[in-house]
Amino acid sequence: MGEGPGGSPGESESPVRIHPFVAVAFIEPAGIGQRFGKRHWPLHVTLLRFDTAPEAAHAAVAGAVAASGAALPLRVRIGEDADFGYRGRVRVSLVEPDAGLQALHDRLREDVAAAGGRIHSPQHTGQGFRPHVTVQGERRVHTGQVVALGSVALVDMAPDGDTDWRVPLAAWP
Repeated sequence: MGEGPGGSPGESESPVRIHPFVAVAFIEPAGIGQRFGKRHWPLHVTLLRFDTAPEAAHAAVAGAVAASGAALPLRVRIGEDADFGYRGRVRVSLVEPDAGLQALHDRLREDVAAAGGRIHSPQHTGQGFRPHVTVQGERRVHTGQVVALGSVALVDMAPDGDTDWRVPLAAWP
């Protein structure tokens, strides 16, 4: 009793599988289970990038959406363009500050941390959160445009261990 498969006390029966995820609000449609390449995302606002066990990811995002107080859909206004990433090589359209979007991000961060998740780029979370939509060639949003963020999706960043693909796993509400 209390022994793992190796016969010693305290050993777990299976290791916890840590996996990369991101919580996003899609602007363009993305079906649950619909694979897309890592360079071919539908337009979206990234809410939080993190690593955790799959079950914990699902529970944290579901709980955060339910408890954030952000009434979906959130209507956010697009601000000015900016350059992000290494040497400013990624063109983005910033999202103007929005209390509901910030509350949703903050709650996601809290719930993922409480679930033992590792948050990527913590300097870009909390007060450092700069929501944006990446410009993808001709596909983009424009300054002054108001977009509706109708749901929050949990996206698998490496389905079957393949980091070239992305798959939305669930969406709330």
